[in-house]
Amino acid sequence: MKILVAVKRVVDYNVKVRVKSDQSGVDIANVKMSMNPFDEIAVEEAVRLKEAGLVSEIIAVSCGSTQSQETIRTAMAIGADRGILVETEAELQPLAVAKLLKAIVGKEQPDLIILGKQAIDDDSNQTGQMLAALLNVSQATFASKVQLADGKAIVTREVDGGLETISINLPAVITTDLRLNEPRYVTLPNIMKAKKKPLDILKPEDLSVDVAPRITTIKVAEPPTRSAGVMVADVKALVDKLKNEAKVI
Repeated sequence: MKILVAVKRVVDYNVKVRVKSDQSGVDIANVKMSMNPFDEIAVEEAVRLKEAGLVSEIIAVSCGSTQSQETIRTAMAIGADRGILVETEAELQPLAVAKLLKAIVGKEQPDLIILGKQAIDDDSNQTGQMLAALLNVSQATFASKVQLADGKAIVTREVDGGLETISINLPAVITTDLRLNEPRYVTLPNIMKAKKKPLDILKPEDLSVDVAPRITTIKVAEPPTRSAGVMVADVKALVDKLKNEAKVI
């Protein structure tokens, strides 16, 4: 069985994001970048399935700038066997990424595609669903447990009311939630080994995919500063403030 895992290079989750002075986007100059945490969970799950003897090969795929090679190398240090980078400096929106991944799936023919449920930079939560629709295959989103057997995937999903367990046929797309696993620490020897693993570089044109943005960002602004809280003497005073000042009741 072959698994394809999509990974994205994003601003590290520990970094305080700053908006550019012209409000055209987020400032990433001299900012620490890392693999999207949900994608890291996806890679870890793929490696665990391989360690269980259910998977023969793991391919890590990323779409973006040349620096995304670092993200793929991190995935290979965790346990991916090889990598593919679709290199472009264009702004990649979820639909464009889904189309690029569809083209790569057509070339690689994986049995399972695993992605993080969303990226922490745009929080779109769209690529996995779009990819499944474009491929016309089963999908299981927000996975907190994955089991493979007899050409099927048994997936426990995080839903509003609790947990939902479904069975889907392979090939399929699965998007990972936080509770699926705890990604392992990447050791130095594995980082060195990852440098020797194969990494292919493609362009969107090689895949015959148009990645032109469909949506234009007009302005990016920081959220308004929250005012400090106040202490109230009793419930009556609280209700009065909620009713007359906050106007929420």
